Formats: sequence, C-alpha cells, structure tokens
Amino acid sequence: MQDASAKILEVHYNDLLDNWVASLLQSARQKRQAEPQLRDQCRQFLGALIAALGRSATADISGRDWDEVRGLLTEISNTRARTGFSPSETAMFIFALKNPVFAVLSQALSATPEALAEQNRAVDTVLDQLGLYTTEVFQKSREEVIVRQQQELMELSTPVVQLWDNILALPLIGTLDSGRTQVVMESLLEKIVETGASIAIIDITGVPTVDTLVAQHLLKTVAAARLMGADCIISGIRPQIAQTIVHLGVDLTDVTTKATLADAFVIALKRTGATNMPTAAAR
Repeated sequence: MQDASAKILEVHYNDLLDNWVASLLQSARQKRQAEPQLRDQCRQFLGALIAALGRSATADISGRDWDEVRGLLTEISNTRARTGFSPSETAMFIFALKNPVFAVLSQALSATPEALAEQNRAVDTVLDQLGLYTTEVFQKSREEVIVRQQQELMELSTPVVQLWDNILALPLIGTLDSGRTQVVMESLLEKIVETGASIAIIDITGVPTVDTLVAQHLLKTVAAARLMGADCIISGIRPQIAQTIVHLGVDLTDVTTKATLADAFVIALKRTGATNMPTAAAR
C-alpha cells in the first residue's frame, strides 16, 4: 500500500517540497539556516523518502530499503547537533512534513475515505519512526561532542611547561579524577619523550583537596614518569594537605615534596647540575 503513497507524493513533489520548506522556515531557529541549504536537504530527503516508500513493503524503517533515508537523517542530525539545534528542533525537520503530506493525500484520495485513512496511517507510522530516529542520532552526536569538549578542556587544564633544560612543570588545578589522571599522565610522558627531561615538577597548589584516590593518582603519575627515566617532585604541599596525607596513611617517602613550586625548582636545578641558575632560584 505504501507504493500508492509514493506515487501520489511523486506526482505532487514540487508542491510538497515548497509547503514543507515554508513550514520549516516559520520556525525562528530554522530561519538561522540558509534557505538554499535547507531546501537542498529537504529535496534530497524527500526524493529518498518517496523512493523508499515505493520499494518497502512494510512501515519498518530498519530495513535495507531505508538505508539512504537513514543515512541522510544521520548526516542532518549530526550537523544540527554541532551547530546548536535542540533535539525537538531537529525532530521537527521530519514532523513538519506531516501536514503537507496529509494534505496531498487528502486531495488525491478524497473520493475513497478508507484508502485515505489507510495511507495516512502508514505514512504517519513511517514519519513517527523517522522523527524518533533523528532524535536518537542527535542525542548520540551531542554526547560525542560533549565528551570531546571535556577531553579538550582536560588537556587545556593540564599544560606541561618546560621551566629549564631537563626540567618540566605540570601545574594541576581542580579535581584530579581517573579520567583526568590519564590525560595528565599522557601529557607528561609525551613531553618527557619530546624534551628528554630528567625532572618533572608536579605542582598541586591548585588542587583543592587530596584524598586517598587523588594521592594514588599522583603516585601512578610519578611511577609512570620514572619508567620513562624522569624523577618527580611534588610541590604545593600545604599544611592542611600534609595533615590529610599523614592521616590517610599515604606513603610518599619515595617522592620528594616541597611546599612551593619555587622550592621544587631550586631542588630540580641542583639535581640537574645547572650552572646558570636564575637569580631568584639562586637565593
């Protein structure tokens, strides 16, 4: 029965396309998208939809007959997820097509109410499924964007700085969780390989609290750096943090710790045998 709908929609293709685009452009959000681009998306999708309706014997959009339709919707949904559209605005790309389609079917099948009702039900089922599909794809794409942004923020918040020949500094700010520890470790190890540094100062002045988990993360980072041939100094050990570490029973006896980054820098210069020490460090 969907083949009948496909033939009707194909005959009224131009009117259907114009009415659909006009309906979409009534939305303030859609107006932000260039009309030629929107019309091109609608044109491609409408052609694929009519072809799929003509091929498919059922209203199930998961079959191979609907591959092209799903592919176009995936591309459209991913683009909208990256450009600030909401899930409902993205789903409206499909749902705004309903009224134009029903109007065309009503015009063509007005003399046969039963056939009209059947075609309306079939097309309505298809469009509902496609609308839900756009929402699912959109949500997945948004989650991927958020994860990527979080990863980029973590990388930006863990810069590895070369302070001196053979001396690196890694200032940490904020909470140190498992995910961020992995980024910290990778950034530090890559910089050690790149520079051949023998000392890495991990400054935790900006870390608000140190618990057992944070301490374990720090020790893992120190161990990884040592495997790459670099020794680590932890600076920024404030009195309250020192008390917490003692209370937790965390063993940092194998790690050099200093109260400030400046103190750690002086130790690092001495260990590397620097001859031209900065004036502040020399004092």
